[in-house]
Amino acid sequence: MSHPVSPLAPKNVPPLPNIAGVRFATHAAGIRYAGRTDLMVAELAPGTTVGGVFTKSLTASSAVDLCKANRKLGQARVLVVNAGNANAFTGKKGVEAVTKTVDGAVATFGCKPNEVFVSSTGTIGVALPYEKIVAALPDVKTKLSADKAFDAAQAIMTTDTFVKVATRTATIDGKAVNIVGFCKGAGMIAPDMATMLAYIFTDAKLDAATVQYLVSSGADKSFNCMTIDGDTSTSDTLLMFATGQAAHDAVGHPHDPRLADFKAKLNDMMVELAKLVARDGEGATKFLEINVTGAEHDKAAHRIAMAIANSPLVKTAVAGEDANWGRIVMAVGKSGERVDRDKLGIKIGGVDVARDGEAVPGYDETPVVAHMKGQDIVFDVNINVGHGRATVWTCDLTHGYIDINGSYRT
Repeated sequence: MSHPVSPLAPKNVPPLPNIAGVRFATHAAGIRYAGRTDLMVAELAPGTTVGGVFTKSLTASSAVDLCKANRKLGQARVLVVNAGNANAFTGKKGVEAVTKTVDGAVATFGCKPNEVFVSSTGTIGVALPYEKIVAALPDVKTKLSADKAFDAAQAIMTTDTFVKVATRTATIDGKAVNIVGFCKGAGMIAPDMATMLAYIFTDAKLDAATVQYLVSSGADKSFNCMTIDGDTSTSDTLLMFATGQAAHDAVGHPHDPRLADFKAKLNDMMVELAKLVARDGEGATKFLEINVTGAEHDKAAHRIAMAIANSPLVKTAVAGEDANWGRIVMAVGKSGERVDRDKLGIKIGGVDVARDGEAVPGYDETPVVAHMKGQDIVFDVNINVGHGRATVWTCDLTHGYIDINGSYRT
């Protein structure tokens, strides 16, 4: 089922540079959807290093188990991703599907089993027709091309309404290094590591430990600061691949000062991708940024911000353009973090609405109402008990979310 493009979708899509050492291909395998691509394969140059973070769900899929195991060895040659079926909670059939997919990739691309990474997204609890994937791999190999990153991002969409891609160019040793990332996700999003599925490709020469550090620390500043509905997926996977094809000297330590520009550009790109997911929340009409300051520490600030972001009452107030800041007070109070009611301050759209535990004297709601009618909403919450701070991103909760999820399997 297709859905109208989110009103929060970006107006322009950036042109994606080719990443030396990466080729993409897509295929309409008929896994669930008719008349569209639903399979993506990325072939990676020999010597490509990999890092990743994954869902902490105790009902994680077999594909996640495979990626977690192979990531520890740090080498990658092939990525296979399908949409339409999550291959989660499918028991031994799920394990078989992953194993057969890996076997097919090994036979097709001549790599080692531990160099294959597999992801699946879609309906939970339905056996994956892996035969369609394995049968398609030889044909997919013939279609590999360096300039198909956008097509690859499009092929893994489920209830997404637009393709989520981003790119940056950094320098290491004065040499240009390209980074391209894409992700998918619009519902079942409350990352406990990353988002549903996200992939980053760079031609930088980085050892596996450095890639792992970069992707893990970057996720904490981006995808882990984004939520749509408070539900953590069984399939959450974020993988970063470094092909080593750039002209700079190899980097073998995550804290090498030569990485400063690369780190900054990578983290900025990951934040952009996380925001794109929030902007494509199922049924979303408004994007919400929540800034919490003055908490006991940064982790406390993050928990408070997420309590606000995941509150159905807050999110429906935003959807209804209701400047009901009392719901923000409620969410702060339920967070479980240290809060002094009589020190709390709240701004909406930069306007003071509450201070020192009560409404601002002479508070005029007019500019706040005007702000709430926009598409980009900002809450600033000052706890005033410490120096902790955090920013998270989410979207409103509309009847569209119910419509999409109430008919997801029908």
